[in-house]
Amino acid sequence: MFETEERVVVRPIEDEMRTAYIDYSMSVIVSRALPDVRDGLKPVHRRVLYGMSDLGLVSNRPHKKSARVVGEVLGKYHPHGDASVYDTMVRMAQWWSLRYTLVDGQGNFGSMDGDNPAAMRYTEARLTAIAEQMMVDINKETVDFTPNFDDSLTEPSVMPSAFPNLLVNGASGIAVGMATNMAPHNLRECIAGIIAYIDNNNITIEELRKHIKAPDFPTGGIIYGYEGVKDAFNTGKGKIILRAVTHIESTKGGKDRIIITEVPYQVNKANLVKTIDELRRNNKLDGLADIPRDESDRDGVRIVIELKKDANANVILNNLYKQTQLQVSFNVNNIALVKGRPQRLNLKDLIRYYVDHRHEIVVRRTQYDLRQAKERAHILEGLIIALDNLDAVIQLIRSSSNVEVAREGLMSNFGLSEIQAKAILDMRLQRLTGLEIEKIRAEYQKVLAEIEYYERILSSEELRMSIIKEELQKISDKFGDNRRTQIVYSAEDITIEDIIANEEVIITISHAGYIKRTVLTEYKRQGRGGVGQKGAGTKEEDFVEHLFSAKTHNYILLFTEKGKCYWLKTYEIPESGKATKGRAIQNLIQIPSDDKVLGYIKVETLSAGEFLENHSIVMCTRNGIIKRSPLDAFSNPRAGGIIAINIKEGDELVSVGLATDSSDAFLATRSGLTNRFNIGEELREMGRGATGVIGIKLGAGDQVIGMLILEENQDAQVMVLSEKGFGKRSRVKEYTPHARGTKGVRTMNLTDKTGQLVAVSIVEESDDLMIITQEGIAIRFAVKDIRIAGRNTQGVRLIKIRENDRIAAVAKLAEKDDEENANPSAETPANDNPEDENQVSLF
Repeated sequence: MFETEERVVVRPIEDEMRTAYIDYSMSVIVSRALPDVRDGLKPVHRRVLYGMSDLGLVSNRPHKKSARVVGEVLGKYHPHGDASVYDTMVRMAQWWSLRYTLVDGQGNFGSMDGDNPAAMRYTEARLTAIAEQMMVDINKETVDFTPNFDDSLTEPSVMPSAFPNLLVNGASGIAVGMATNMAPHNLRECIAGIIAYIDNNNITIEELRKHIKAPDFPTGGIIYGYEGVKDAFNTGKGKIILRAVTHIESTKGGKDRIIITEVPYQVNKANLVKTIDELRRNNKLDGLADIPRDESDRDGVRIVIELKKDANANVILNNLYKQTQLQVSFNVNNIALVKGRPQRLNLKDLIRYYVDHRHEIVVRRTQYDLRQAKERAHILEGLIIALDNLDAVIQLIRSSSNVEVAREGLMSNFGLSEIQAKAILDMRLQRLTGLEIEKIRAEYQKVLAEIEYYERILSSEELRMSIIKEELQKISDKFGDNRRTQIVYSAEDITIEDIIANEEVIITISHAGYIKRTVLTEYKRQGRGGVGQKGAGTKEEDFVEHLFSAKTHNYILLFTEKGKCYWLKTYEIPESGKATKGRAIQNLIQIPSDDKVLGYIKVETLSAGEFLENHSIVMCTRNGIIKRSPLDAFSNPRAGGIIAINIKEGDELVSVGLATDSSDAFLATRSGLTNRFNIGEELREMGRGATGVIGIKLGAGDQVIGMLILEENQDAQVMVLSEKGFGKRSRVKEYTPHARGTKGVRTMNLTDKTGQLVAVSIVEESDDLMIITQEGIAIRFAVKDIRIAGRNTQGVRLIKIRENDRIAAVAKLAEKDDEENANPSAETPANDNPEDENQVSLF
């Protein structure tokens, strides 16, 4: 036996552990947990894709068993267990995990509910078409190959990556002492941003955000607030709030239900439903009527949450955001390997390193193509020399005793290289025909052109960059799609108005407290005297009380009968068809159940400025009390509303309006009396908690039905309407100003036929008028169709009222629609004589 000399090195254990731990950490960081900034892949992902490519599993060939792929990758490149390889392949096939899947799976590859995939012996797989773009030109020496684990084969150290995989698919991983969590983005947006960077290397991240707006998650959802996105783009680290996509539906029974159609990224759908049900069973969330139903299918996600009849859907939804994974945080941490070292990267860094990588790919690919073209040109030159001396070449070959002698003879006699001589000897006799000889000469000219083109590429960085842009644009055109994730800007960020068109809509509020907005074009203009069309679906005991037009960007200040003020943006009011009842106001604002909206004003802005300083809010009650408060006292919206006026017992708010010092107040009563007086002279501003002063002196049983704000020298008419459909317009100048607190003058001669006064409005010739009854019948027509009459006249019939119906609301539409009635020829002029009812034309 041979004695071996043992050598023991004495070393402090803390030093040995430190060295060993650092080696282990770097191994995990580089070889397992972090993606490469160039192709966005970890080693196992790279090996799976390359192994599938080796097997020929491209997108236009049949699938093969997943076990075959796992065996190939395990045996050749990744000897770390079949589970790690199969799990990697499964994730690359899940549409809810990757924004652009790299594996086309066939069979059970799991679900959003957290179900496990089937065993690898049951499933099949192949590469997707976009995954093939990861490896395009890989055989042209574009990337370095390194030995595999046993040095028997080589594998790519990085993929050519013809599209920015790290940006579009993101990555996540936990290393030793660090972790990465990179969000996916939209392919079209990323490529647009990369092209913008190539065009201008000094582009700022703010300018890049015009192209790459925000992450785009495979499951859709909503990015709620933009600050986290800015942080992630600027620093490589940020907190992005993700919300599910939901909407509220109303059932025929009057109940609401919450519908979830998209869940946040990486949220387990089954666990989400389970959590919501636990909140219901444990009475931690009131208002849920039944177990949440998961009605999802192959067409998409659909989770239905039934609510109790008196439940506030918005409040419940906000609680669900707070207590469940309907709202989650995605913590961006862009750490990737740059030249083998982990580094945190912002958006521009990610783009810069990818462009540098593609530039290197184009250079190496062109060098390879140039070398191949020169080698081919060299052979073709030899063939052409042989063809030019065909008889001598044939004679030399025939006279040679063997191949070696023939090759030496060709080289010495015609000045050919060994490669050229070999190509001549290998040439088939059919190449000696005239047609084949011309093909050789044509090929030689083509190869010379290719050599010239490749040399131009290598000598011009501008040309190389244009090639990169062109290739990226082709991929964008072929594989690009629309965003799935919406972006909702919170109050402190860019306002949501930036993505909402500012268009005119009709707002209706019913007696029972239902509100909706309807696009203006749903209402056709008709002639006066028509029977109208169905304009608002209401319950049998309900009717429309307020109807007015507004712009979608307007603030709507809602005033209740108890004197409180609430805020809404017009676009926050749910949009519904004209025949639907809308949504309960209590679902939009925190109004008590024993209060209801009785007045409103539209304001374009509540921001400080000249408009806010020069305008006041004027309020009037049924009992004729009027009050003026500065507009800036209402400029800070509160969820619970604010006190606008102190209402005495037995009184209620009836009307509000915006005014200046030069404006006149115009109060009208049910008995047909009106009082006009100057606001600046007769009405001082008061605090929000004040009661107000007398505006018009009322007779026994009389009430104020409305208030108008008349501007100085306003050239318009006053439109009045009685409860039985009679109306007229009179010139404003016929109503001379009086002192505040007087009875005023008569505005309409009322009889049993006309009924009492119900509405008053300022109109012009160019306006359209909208009238709606308590039964929901609406009619729209031009104001110019109503003749001007004296102040103390009865007016004409504007709409045929059924026996038990009454006028509920009237509103003017300042921007009229050119859309006419579907059958204008049916219109017949109405009789202006109110005494002859039988001659009124209906259509």
